[in-house]
Amino acid sequence: MKKSLAGVTIRTVDAADLREMWEVSYGPAADRRWMAYNGPYFNDPIQSWESYRDGWGQSSMDNPMRGVIEVEGQLVGEVTAYWSDGTLQQWLEIGIVIFQQSSWGRGIGVCALQVWLDYLFESFDYLPHIGFTTWSGNPRMQRLGEKLGMKKEGVIRSVRFWQGEYHDSVKYGILREEWSAEKDRLALQDAGDSK
Repeated sequence: MKKSLAGVTIRTVDAADLREMWEVSYGPAADRRWMAYNGPYFNDPIQSWESYRDGWGQSSMDNPMRGVIEVEGQLVGEVTAYWSDGTLQQWLEIGIVIFQQSSWGRGIGVCALQVWLDYLFESFDYLPHIGFTTWSGNPRMQRLGEKLGMKKEGVIRSVRFWQGEYHDSVKYGILREEWSAEKDRLALQDAGDSK
């Protein structure tokens, strides 16, 4: 899989990507600020190269539910998808991480998730809905969902405990027919922005 929009490419993870993915996400020179927004209440550890390679990295290779995000050939993040209902495979959730803070606020996430939503709705043509779960401590992710026309479908109040405080869990989603209309709106918006 390899799909692009406005200079942002989503493609399948291969073995040659693993070291670079680790370097930009957990390596000694990595900007790990992303970890403060990506479910920090789970207290995930900073992974060593070996742990990453043999765990997350190994399970990411050639996995249609994961992809790298590239901008002008440079790896900047990853997208994911997973089944909330396990083997039933009727409830799909997505995720995105842009690793370098210097890449935040540049529209990369909007382009990447447009491509990812298209790919997933095409790949799972029976699905009526795709969503994601974030938390109240990640306002950028909430804005990203809203920019894509996703609806805030639920707020589970005060269930995410982080740094001595409770935060809300927040769910966003979009129906297939809503995405079809949003894609057209976003394409028109992009065309207008380029003039």
